Amino acid sequence: MSDYRALQVTGSHNFAAVRRRRQEPGAGEVRLRVEACGVCHTDVLAAEGVRADPAHPIVPGHEIVGVVDAVGAGVTAWREGDRVGVGFLGGHCGECRNCRRGDFVNCENQPQTGTTVDGGYAESVVTRATGLVRIPDGLSSVDAAPLLCAGLTSYKGLAAVDAEPGALVAIQGIGGLGHLALQYAHRLGYRVAAIARGGEKAELARALGADHYIDSLATDPGEELRGLGGAAAVIATAASGASMTPLISGLRARGQLIVLGAAPDPLSVQTADLIFGTRRISGSLTGTPIENEDNLQFCLAQGIRPSVEVMPLSAAPEAYAHMLSGRARFRVVLDAAA
Repeated sequence: MSDYRALQVTGSHNFAAVRRRRQEPGAGEVRLRVEACGVCHTDVLAAEGVRADPAHPIVPGHEIVGVVDAVGAGVTAWREGDRVGVGFLGGHCGECRNCRRGDFVNCENQPQTGTTVDGGYAESVVTRATGLVRIPDGLSSVDAAPLLCAGLTSYKGLAAVDAEPGALVAIQGIGGLGHLALQYAHRLGYRVAAIARGGEKAELARALGADHYIDSLATDPGEELRGLGGAAAVIATAASGASMTPLISGLRARGQLIVLGAAPDPLSVQTADLIFGTRRISGSLTGTPIENEDNLQFCLAQGIRPSVEVMPLSAAPEAYAHMLSGRARFRVVLDAAA
């Protein structure tokens, strides 16, 4: 086929179904036949025009799984037929200051898939080979897609926890990130506390691996964590700075608040809560492609899977709206063949 279907967006929330001419990959690039693409909250950067040139059409989507169907010049590690993924970070340059120090996540010249370059709300995508992730046999493309972003973000956040097995780790929020973070924390051997608003998710939290459930509407979550001995770490996944603030006081000495959810409002902290107890607050973005392969292998071995709702590619605008509504349970994935 010389052309392919895509859902592009211009301005704010202006989706259009189009047909585009299939591109040949350039040097250092590959082309994928897309099989599945997750719908992530970060897609708002494209869909709501939060980017440098909203008038320029862009194809959103950065949780892409597909099959390599063309290889550009200079690419030696990948071949046609490989099943691969690409996430939000679309391949490091290898030449900037951060890359030269091995900090590929913070590459200064890295495309953001689905935001600064076309993403996976399409049947075809061209991407840098340095951003590719090998998908293991045993993981379906639909399951693998959300693990490339939501999964990796949770995995890397928990990898930053400096605590012994059996330590108390709290997961704030049970949504697209949190429902995966609970599974990772449980499989890593921590005693897990889930924190959410209301009591309706208590049973689900325990099914996902939580040992304790804290209803932040009914009690002070910081006080509850202190009553459990204090958390070695709190993984904050809900996009609310105000809801993160009271968790700091629930950390044990040298405890960590690790922020994964990008909130529109700031979190507040009393300096004494950091100084007395030597507590820390840090952010965690994502990981490198090889770390993503470690993540997928861990998920495969430990039975970690996302809860997904599958929708056809043609319904991408509806899928995006469903994700944004907060009613999705818990990740929406587009089937590019439908």
